Amino acid sequence: MTALLLTRRMRPVDLYIVDAVLAVAVGGLLCPYAALESPLHGGVDEPLWVSVLVGMAIGLPLAVRRRWPMTVAVVISSITTVTLITGVIPNFAAAAPAFAIGLSFYTVAVATPTRRSMLCAAGCLALVSVGLVLTAGDLWSRTGAVVYAAVMVAPAWVIGWLIRERRALATRQSDQLVRQAATEERLRVARELHDVVAHTLSLIVVKAAVANHVAEADPREAGAALRVIEETGRTALTDVRRVLGVLREDSPYAPTPGLDELPALARQAAIGGVDVRLDVRRDEPAGAVPESVGLAVYRIVQEAVTNVVKHAAPAACRATVTVLPDEVRVEVTDDGQRPVLLGGEGHGLIGMRERVALHGGEFRAGPRSDGGFAVTASLPYRVAA
Repeated sequence: MTALLLTRRMRPVDLYIVDAVLAVAVGGLLCPYAALESPLHGGVDEPLWVSVLVGMAIGLPLAVRRRWPMTVAVVISSITTVTLITGVIPNFAAAAPAFAIGLSFYTVAVATPTRRSMLCAAGCLALVSVGLVLTAGDLWSRTGAVVYAAVMVAPAWVIGWLIRERRALATRQSDQLVRQAATEERLRVARELHDVVAHTLSLIVVKAAVANHVAEADPREAGAALRVIEETGRTALTDVRRVLGVLREDSPYAPTPGLDELPALARQAAIGGVDVRLDVRRDEPAGAVPESVGLAVYRIVQEAVTNVVKHAAPAACRATVTVLPDEVRVEVTDDGQRPVLLGGEGHGLIGMRERVALHGGEFRAGPRSDGGFAVTASLPYRVAA
């Protein structure tokens, strides 16, 4: 809890409060330096209220450094130059306002585009250097005064610029991750819709052909086929709503299908003329398999059976699902004769391969040596503690 509080992003109001306290603290620390007299030239014996006013004039602008960074940098640099020239802050105490100037340079570099912040910092640095050069005596050479000013405040601008570049890089990486996540989500939804629509339409087409063929000769069988089409269509609508509903946080639809829905899938395949013999072997309880793995297994079996319905029906199909302690193995084979398809893998096989790849598993699909087709996949998983 403490770590979360420390790393919590501060609100704008909190930042302004911190800046106000910092401004008062810096102004208070500058007051004694403004009241000092120069041991080299006798100094200026100004009233105490002038020293306090100068210290606060340099420190207080830091309270609004986030709102007007360039203006604050110019104001602090100008006041510092005037106080150096007039001797209110002696030359030997020039390091005192350097913190205020450096902090303003840091803010300019963080909050302003690089070219503008560089010009602003260079102008302010030149302005302070003028004050140091004009007051340079035995202690300061003119060249040394300029180098001193640069060494005191320039690193603050460099640090601010580096932080700005790092934040910009982090923003670009975050945007890229958002785009990548959106792309992956679109692909996931596309795979789900393809599996649902392809499976359902295959069954509907088969039963519609039956109804059309027997419409005049056997109206009852045609009616039964139409009822199957209606039921299958309703199931498809529910699946589509489920797929699209997960995109909303308040989705009211049922959980995604998994291993427990495989028997219903086998019964649906029988409508399309494919006798599916389902064998689910569990070495682990049903709850041990993650939902994403269960959905992937269901979709792989669904797509494999759909391909049998589309390309090899009527045929016998065997689907074996083995649930092991660390992986789920899927094997779907059939004895149907398929036409020779040109053009490589279809969308169904590609979708199955992508699902397996997302879980770091292995996938194989191809003709069997003794006829028919075989689809095998292994999906590793880790049991949640």
